[in-house]
Amino acid sequence: MSERHTDRAACRRIEVPDLSAEAAERNAAAQFVYLGRQPILDREGALNAYELLFRAGAHNYAEVTDDAQATAQVVARAIGGIGVPAVLGPHRGFVNIDRALLFNDIVHLMPPERFVLEILETVQFDALLARRLCELRRAGFQVALDDVCELSDELIAVLPHADIVKIDFLQTDRANLPALAAAVHAHGKTLLAEKVETREDFALARELGFDLFQGYFFARPQVLAAPRNRSPRPGLLRLLALLSRDAGIVELEAELKLNPSVVVQLLRLVNSGAFGLGRNIASLREAIIATGTRQISRWAQLLLYADGGDLPWRADPLVQLAGTRSRFMELAAAWLRPADGAFADAAFMTGIFSLVHVVFGSTPDTVLEKLGLAPQIREAIVSRTGALGMLLRLAEVAGEGADAAAIARGPEAPSGFATLTPEVLAELNLSAAAWFGAHIAEAVV
Repeated sequence: MSERHTDRAACRRIEVPDLSAEAAERNAAAQFVYLGRQPILDREGALNAYELLFRAGAHNYAEVTDDAQATAQVVARAIGGIGVPAVLGPHRGFVNIDRALLFNDIVHLMPPERFVLEILETVQFDALLARRLCELRRAGFQVALDDVCELSDELIAVLPHADIVKIDFLQTDRANLPALAAAVHAHGKTLLAEKVETREDFALARELGFDLFQGYFFARPQVLAAPRNRSPRPGLLRLLALLSRDAGIVELEAELKLNPSVVVQLLRLVNSGAFGLGRNIASLREAIIATGTRQISRWAQLLLYADGGDLPWRADPLVQLAGTRSRFMELAAAWLRPADGAFADAAFMTGIFSLVHVVFGSTPDTVLEKLGLAPQIREAIVSRTGALGMLLRLAEVAGEGADAAAIARGPEAPSGFATLTPEVLAELNLSAAAWFGAHIAEAVV
């Protein structure tokens, strides 16, 4: 996150507030979405890529309180709110990403040939992360390490799993730069000098063999804006319900026609280059076919959690509970059946809809009947039956801090559930809480 050092200082400025200006800014922020982008140049000074940055409004500095929430909104705005062609042109975009989102299916909304995953310096490297980075690189993503400032054992360990190393010129001791640059080059990685603020720093970086350059010496971030497309959450829920029971194109098309803002963003997603079609898609039916239901589901989930909206469940603890529960169930399902993506998807949907009746002030039977959920999901919620029902029971107990492992190894548990030990359940619960907590902030896409 190349701007973090200077922008945090900017956020601490003490100014006499202009109340009329503040009101105008709030009104503008409600009508538009904003995104920052900072150029990344090659050795010849030509534009090579952009780093995409979260912006809450037209002001050109970051106000990031939660890295994952900011990333979710950057992705939603770049792909659906403004559009990849307008944001990136023919170039790639670097997107800051934390550990929780690295393991989130939403990452695959980004076309791998257009986006670079920039791993925040706060992400702890371990064997699980190494496997995930291998998966993402096999899928075509490039991985960049952010804010590197010293040659450490951890850096050496993670280098085989990265493609680009961003060295922070504000934080790195000049005496250590040659050895650090040489070590990175020895591993065949691309060197990017970030936070380059003077001509002397640029000359030094070129002399040391850096390949790419970014910083205020070249350009400050530019703020892009586009009219806001609101995505009503009830419509997103209905769309997710249709997807959960493998609804046909006719049903999906009918539901999407009731949500014009989602259609606009879906068309931007398809036209983003993610599908290598070589042509624009204009009709809704073509968009559904080209995108595929899995991608539409990912997009609906992203909008569901990145959008604050004006609905009553914006800061409702029930929403947080449903989100954390859904992620916990998805992770547990993936643990039980690593090769069964459909089971993990169904588990996530079960968690999502397990508290919707409370949100809408109705009963489970009434709400779920109207949504037309897949039978196994509906029965899991209403009767707690089947493997999904058992996962829901475990999520409820784990969320209350009780002994979920005892239920997992009990006589009613399906085969394989005993592998959900207290240690495994604790880690899944923590990961789920971290993931969803990032998506419930008040900011609106």
